[in-house]
Amino acid sequence: MHPMLRRLDDLAAHLATRPDTVALLGLGSAGTAYDRLDAHSDLDFFLVVADGAVPRYVESLDWLAAPCPVAYSFANERHGRKVLYADGIFAEYAVFTVDELARLPFTGARVVWQRPDAPAGLAECGPPPRPATPYDTVEFHLNEALTNLYVGLHRELRGERLSASRFIQSYAVDRVLALLRLTAPDVAHRRDPFDPSRRVEQAYPPEVLPLAGMVPGYRDNRAAARVTLGWLADRFPVDPVIAAAIRGLLTAPADG
Repeated sequence: MHPMLRRLDDLAAHLATRPDTVALLGLGSAGTAYDRLDAHSDLDFFLVVADGAVPRYVESLDWLAAPCPVAYSFANERHGRKVLYADGIFAEYAVFTVDELARLPFTGARVVWQRPDAPAGLAECGPPPRPATPYDTVEFHLNEALTNLYVGLHRELRGERLSASRFIQSYAVDRVLALLRLTAPDVAHRRDPFDPSRRVEQAYPPEVLPLAGMVPGYRDNRAAARVTLGWLADRFPVDPVIAAAIRGLLTAPADG
């Protein structure tokens, strides 16, 4: 058994002795997709507890340390923590009541343990949230990518290189991934509905998605913008006005 799964089983055995716990759910590579577990995986889970018990299980680590001492931890939000066990297992978890869990969007959960009288369907959930924008279309993502490049290059020319890198090598690339999702929907890989960047290298070879050129690093914003613009122009009807404006910025002298 993978050490991550064993850790969850050991936690479940301890939690079963506590009267105010309801269930333990594995998520991510500790959920239904546990065949993805490898040496670089972290341990994601939800702990479901009785009403009123959430603060106690977030603030106290005694239950968490039952299988192995906790070497480092911090509360990353009011429902959960990130922790590093003494044996090197890194975990991120959140604690909810049954009612709170029912309102959460999540996918791929696996029941590691639950009380016999726990409500049915704890690991079931509705569809993940739709993208923040209602404009989930090729036209929208294409033009968002183009304007990300445009704004980013202006930031670069002003000397705001970090901001530029986010627009050019992060925001615009996110739109590229959205375009691939819409135009190549049958790619056989496990899409993450909450983080589109996960496992894209498994889905698209470099000749389809040249990430090394699109994300070359802090000092290479212009080179990155040039690659992404070329990628977009090769595959989609890029508006000539914004394309010309971007190309002009690619050759413009920086301020100062």
